[in-house]
Amino acid sequence: MAAIKRFFEKRKLDVKFKKAGGGHRLAEDSPQRKVPSDASSRPSTPRRQGPPETGQKAAEAALARIQSAQHGHPGGSTPAMRARIKREMEEEKKALEKAEAEGAASRSVQSEIVQDSAPVLSVIFYKCPEIGEAILPKSEMEAYIHEFLLNGLAEEPEMSSALMIQTLNKDREKVKVCIETLAKYIDNVINHPDEEKYRRIRVNNKAFQERVISLKGTEEFLQAVRFQLKTLPHEDHEEDFYVLEDEAASDIDRLKGIKEVLAMAEPIKPQLDRSIKVFHPSSSTTASKFNIPNEFYAISPEEIKKEQLRRNEAVEKLGMLRTKAMRERDEQRELRKYRFTLLRVRLPDGIILQGTFRALEKLSALLDFVRENLVNDWMPFLLSSSTGEKLLEEDLTLAELGLVPAAVVNFAWDPTVMAEVTAQQGASASSNILKPEVAALIQQF
Repeated sequence: MAAIKRFFEKRKLDVKFKKAGGGHRLAEDSPQRKVPSDASSRPSTPRRQGPPETGQKAAEAALARIQSAQHGHPGGSTPAMRARIKREMEEEKKALEKAEAEGAASRSVQSEIVQDSAPVLSVIFYKCPEIGEAILPKSEMEAYIHEFLLNGLAEEPEMSSALMIQTLNKDREKVKVCIETLAKYIDNVINHPDEEKYRRIRVNNKAFQERVISLKGTEEFLQAVRFQLKTLPHEDHEEDFYVLEDEAASDIDRLKGIKEVLAMAEPIKPQLDRSIKVFHPSSSTTASKFNIPNEFYAISPEEIKKEQLRRNEAVEKLGMLRTKAMRERDEQRELRKYRFTLLRVRLPDGIILQGTFRALEKLSALLDFVRENLVNDWMPFLLSSSTGEKLLEEDLTLAELGLVPAAVVNFAWDPTVMAEVTAQQGASASSNILKPEVAALIQQF
């Protein structure tokens, strides 16, 4: 784990230096930062944009890695291999550029969530503190992570490619089989370094095609191990093989280290950004007005209405009594309708704290969100629904508590503790509830 932590810290530092821009002489005037003309119209919480020229940087980094490997290991590729790698890098570049374009398009089309001139939340944002400070829509965050991994191939190919396998492939069972298969290849070489058959992998082998090469990042990993793609005689014809030469196969310590890296690597997962907002006190009617975008739904609102209509018609037509099992199925179906929820917490002074959550997050996540924004985060408090019902079961999901796709909940200090604190500190104990940096975000509905 220490090796993975060092990898992330080093890569984040590299990203910071790259974003710092070019230098200038001490005798020259410092370059002026350009401020966009529409800066005043942006939301109070700025969103970091993805790195420019993503596809080109990724391709250049991968090319540098390949050229470095070739220089260090002569005869490591054929003209056909170089042509294939170049073609694949161009495809990666196009894919990343497409993802960025889609993300930019999604930002340009705003979808109002709260009415009465409230600030707009156009899309769901994500962050990934492990690799940087960027806060981006999902498609752009995925492209940002992909670029981060590609840029690491030149300097740390083993770690980067292992993380690519874990991160870029969604089917966890296939990833598990792939990792086990690659580890077996390495074990075979470690246990039989002088036997040629264990240092060759036939590309057209069915198991290799299904378990390994069909997953993203595996070619990069094989190259990091120093397997070289070669065309060799096989039976009565020629076929492509990944071959580990004598020198690479004899470095047992290095192979053991690579296997350990492969076993330790875990997927880089973007986290949902809370998109925190703070609003001045307003009426209950205003605070309860939501216009939720389709992105919050697992299925479209139109499909939900049609499903509900069909269900009501079926019940009326058949006049049937609904069993407990039928009710439970309906409840589970209701819970799966929503992916996200927008929650507003009304504080004792009327100020409203807003955040975005996954519908299947537990109540404990909402409690943590509130607590981390309080000045006195040690003081116990209670949350209750708009109907006055106390929210106490921390292991229940927000969907199970009925707090989807949007809801307003009320905050109250624990009365016993609050009475003791007020007796010692006076009325000032409850005057400033939110941390200063959070309170500074306050805006009108």
